[in-house]
Amino acid sequence: MGLNGKYSVGILLTFMLLGIVMLYVFPVISMVTGVRSITGDTFFISRLAIWAVFLIILLYSHYIEKESFLVQKEKKYSVSFGIKAVICLYLFCVFGGAVINLLIQNFIHKEESSKILQFASIFKNNYFLIIFTCFTAGTVEELLMRGYIQPRIEKIYNSPYAGILVSAALFGILHSTYGTIGQVVIPFFIGIIFALFYKKYSNIKILIACHFMIDLISLMAMNFIDFKHLSVF
Repeated sequence: MGLNGKYSVGILLTFMLLGIVMLYVFPVISMVTGVRSITGDTFFISRLAIWAVFLIILLYSHYIEKESFLVQKEKKYSVSFGIKAVICLYLFCVFGGAVINLLIQNFIHKEESSKILQFASIFKNNYFLIIFTCFTAGTVEELLMRGYIQPRIEKIYNSPYAGILVSAALFGILHSTYGTIGQVVIPFFIGIIFALFYKKYSNIKILIACHFMIDLISLMAMNFIDFKHLSVF
């Protein structure tokens, strides 16, 4: 199998494993532990499963592809540039996502995700779980979606646009398990912005920091507002 074939298998494996975790991790945890409802402990275990997916893909890149996990070479920037980039990306994603969410709420239908409502109660005043969840999402999702998938798609099709669009599409699809249109469209929008940034600046650390910041501020805000207002997220 050629390198592009190995890349294709790795991308498919990444998407399948993440999809399996998103869809079936809680039923499996429930079957093993006997705990029927989602609790802070079971949610923590589910985040460990996401780290396990990252480890599998890391090993695949090392032993099967025999290449660096990040095939797009990282560029170094000053701390001031990194801070400005994180803030600009955050504002662009949040305001853009807010506009998309407003359009969906007003022109399609009002959406409420039962999963988001359920998770909100789990995160209530559980600051360790909030931070660990945000760290997991920011680190693993960026390393896999932008760091691993995007440049490999680009190499397979010899097109940066393919890498940007496919990685963003997969990012959106993986969020579809939350059950609303907004939870697909907004991550797709953010995926496009992040993928464009990664293509131009080749720095995954800035994207990890921004992703962490978006999730942390959102979850902390959810922690302090009434559940009936959660549709804004």
